[in-house]
Amino acid sequence: MRNITLFDSAEHKFVLLNESEPGEEEGVRSNQYLVLHGEKGVLLDPGGFGVMPSVLAELVRYVDTDNINAIILSHQDPDIVGGLTTWLELTNAPVYVSNIWLRFLPHYGIADMKKFVGVPDAGMSCEISADFSLQLLPAHFLHSEGQINAYDPVSQILFTGDIGAAMLPPDIEYEFVDDFEAHLPYIEGFHRRYMVCNKAARLWVEAVSQLEITMLAPQHGPVYRGQAVTDFLEWFRQLQCGVDLMTRSGHFAWEQA
Repeated sequence: MRNITLFDSAEHKFVLLNESEPGEEEGVRSNQYLVLHGEKGVLLDPGGFGVMPSVLAELVRYVDTDNINAIILSHQDPDIVGGLTTWLELTNAPVYVSNIWLRFLPHYGIADMKKFVGVPDAGMSCEISADFSLQLLPAHFLHSEGQINAYDPVSQILFTGDIGAAMLPPDIEYEFVDDFEAHLPYIEGFHRRYMVCNKAARLWVEAVSQLEITMLAPQHGPVYRGQAVTDFLEWFRQLQCGVDLMTRSGHFAWEQA
């Protein structure tokens, strides 16, 4: 799959880097995103150990590693953090992650935590250059207790981490969600099982609905655009999921995918 430029202007780009191909890393295929403003870059969810070489090869087409000014981790899962030790050797960029996961990251073989910035529960601004900042927004319990999103106010793209993630079959691939109803079978099971509860989903939708959003860029699967953005937010706002569906320990009212 080729790199996909989601936004492109004279000073600013938002790029979905080349996704890992099946067999490149066992597990769930993931998206890595690069935000460029002038000569400075931000890497969103750098990925697991197996995809790191290919992500690096695509990233340096756009920016030198010395000009990466931030790495954002939406949460603590290995498909996000697994390759981080190598990135830490290549760049001096600060790494932003929820406060609550700082104590767990040394278990990935990270000995020096000086580069890490703990993001408070309410979120924060992440300054990339004198005239550009990303907004790091809370998305707690969706599905991680400390998940954060990143909003780019220039492109108006919201990086949503696992929210909106799709589990596409190996023989199906498309870059954008334009028909939400057709896409729904690939997200419904994951969201019902992995998202903690409707309250968390509803409060998140209420918060992000205050933003001007042109695209939702999840960590897995295609990017939502146009009417599909509105359709997904409305569906997610009403979704019964996680503990909402528990009938007793180990049993759910909805059969998981």
